[in-house]
Formats: sequence, structure tokens, C-alpha cells
Amino acid sequence: MSQGFFPIARKVFAGLGVLYGAAIVLLTIPYIQTHVLFLHAVKIPWFSNYDMPERYGLAPNKTVNLKINTADNESLGAWFVLSDPFYHSLHAIPSQPADHIPTALKSHPTILFFHGNAATRAFSARIQQYTAYSSRLSVNVLAIDYRGFGDSTGTPTEAGLAHDARAAWNWLIANGATADQILIVGHSLGTGVSALLSAELSDEGISPRGVVFLSPFSSISKVLDTYSLLRVFPLMKPLAMIPWIANLVKRAIIHRFETDTLVPRIKGPVLIAHAENDWEIPYSHSEALFNAFLDPLLPAVPSLPPNAVSLTEDEWSAFRIQLATRRELRAEIVSSVELCNFGTVHELTEAGRKVIFVQTLVGGHDYLGVQEGVQDVIGRTFGLFGR
Repeated sequence: MSQGFFPIARKVFAGLGVLYGAAIVLLTIPYIQTHVLFLHAVKIPWFSNYDMPERYGLAPNKTVNLKINTADNESLGAWFVLSDPFYHSLHAIPSQPADHIPTALKSHPTILFFHGNAATRAFSARIQQYTAYSSRLSVNVLAIDYRGFGDSTGTPTEAGLAHDARAAWNWLIANGATADQILIVGHSLGTGVSALLSAELSDEGISPRGVVFLSPFSSISKVLDTYSLLRVFPLMKPLAMIPWIANLVKRAIIHRFETDTLVPRIKGPVLIAHAENDWEIPYSHSEALFNAFLDPLLPAVPSLPPNAVSLTEDEWSAFRIQLATRRELRAEIVSSVELCNFGTVHELTEAGRKVIFVQTLVGGHDYLGVQEGVQDVIGRTFGLFGR
């Protein structure tokens, strides 16, 4: 039996190796890479009727189906959800809810929501976020489908999604919102989009209410380092044995979304949230982003020379003192509060602005934003309660 088993096993592993190699090669082809990253062809729910948001659980005439035009002539499908307090203040269910958008924008803050890859603005996990934000946080919500998603025209690219984000921002401003009343919220892929928009606005001296990164990644390149196929097989680990091939694959990435490099440009309050049980993007990405905001305020991390074993006792002592000084200063400027059965909230206050990292125990990848604890931190951080 053993003589029959091992030849079969060798063939199976050889076949898997060929499939793995083919998958890696395919990922270097721009067309394939674009579809794998954005998954925009997965238009869940299928055959959506965006003119009827009520079919997906939203209240009658609380949501307006819109078309927003971009600077490069794409048309984006979008939903504008009225905040619950404003919707309930109307004497009757509005027959023309679009007519109330300017008043709603002036009377309540608005979340500009950028969703993750795959599916559309009508996806059930996203609907739950709109309803939670409009009710529990008492805000309006503008949710767009990027180019190539849902009923939007075009094909997604990193630069294209940046144009889409700016078009959505400009639409809010043109319809009566002020920058300080707009909270930018991105989930997963949407955090890369949010970072691009926030950095661009900061460069122009425009200050939104803040930015929220839900289940973010530090960069697409680093996602490859941590991503596992079917949540089991590390995508890039087999290539680690041949570094030049791994580097070649990473250089082939055309949509980079390097949020960690945008951190120095992002001004104003920032909230980062991630669940420890996120099997899509590890929460280490959020730790890295929080540290990117923190590191400029700390002494540089001391590095050991290649011949570390030859260091004298005095040199080792100096190295340990540098590490201890960095840890002590970090403890002074970062406060951490552990909330029983929920997670830990780390807060950095720098020059009057807050950077907060919420590390929850649960929430997974798609449902982090519907955790009431996360909503509470958002509400308190950005002054959405007690208005």
C-alpha cells in the first residue's frame, strides 16, 4: 500500500505546485490582478434594483438613489441615506426625499462611506452599517459604488478610485455640506481610498471631521505577505525561500494603495479599528498604521550591527537603555484601556489631535462596523453624541 501511496502523493503535490506557480504568474498580469484585487465583477446581490433600497431593508423613501459624475466622465451609482432624527422629524414619509438632502446636510453630520472589494452598496453587511450609523450615530450616509462596481461605469484602478472619492466629496460640498461635518469612513479596500482622499484634502488645507479606517491594510504589498488562500495556505510564504522571485511579484503590483506612506500627510483626528478574529486582513496591519502615526514622536528604534555578538557590555547596556527610553516615552503619550469582553482602546494625542486604535476581540472582517462598541468610540471621538 505504501508503494502506491507515495507516488500518488508526489503527483498530487507536484500538481499543487504547478497550480500555485500558475496562480502567482497570473497575479502579475494587470488584467487578472485588477479583477482579483477589486472583485468588481462579483455584483452581490445579483440583479440589484438600486432604485428600490427599501427591498434591502431601508425605510420607505429614507434613501435616495443617485448618480455622481467624476472629473474623468465616469458615472457612479450612490445612495444617500437620511439620518434617523431628520427622517423622523418630517411630518410624513417624504414623497421626494431628494428635495430634503440640502437641509439634511446642514442639520446633521454625514458619513462618506467607502466600502471594501467585491459586492455593491446593496450588500447586506453594508446595509447594516448604514442603518447603524444613521440611527445610533444620527448621521446621514453617502455610500458610493466605485467605477466598475454595481451600476457605476468604468473599470477600477487606484487612481480611478481616488477620482471617485473626490467626486463624492465634491458632491456633498456642492449640496450644502461643510468639510467639518463630513466624517470619512472606509472599510477594507475603502481604507486605501479614504487615505488617498484624506491625504489629498490635507494637502489642500481642507479639514474634514476626521477619518475612520475599519479593518485596514498598510499596503497591498504587505497584504500579500500576510494573505492566506482559503484562510489556510499562505500566499507568499513558499516564495520566501527565493527572495528575488517574491520581490519580482511585488514589483508587478499596479494598484499599490500604500496607506502607511500617506500617514505623514493625513491631518486631523483618526480612528483605526480592527478585530482580532479578522481572517482576511490580520490586525497587525492596524498596529503598523497606528505605529506609523506614533513613530515620528519617538526616538528611532536602535538597530544592532551585523556583528552584534562582538558588542561590549557597555555597548549592550547603551542598546538596552535606548529601547527602555523608547518604551517609557511610548507609555507616556499612548494611553490604553482594556474593556472587558470587548477589546482594547489605544489613544495617542499629538498636537491636539487624537489618533485612536480600537482592537476588538470579535467582529471579523465584514461586521466590525456594526459592533456597538466600535460605533460608540466613533461617536465619542468625533462628537456625534450629545448634539
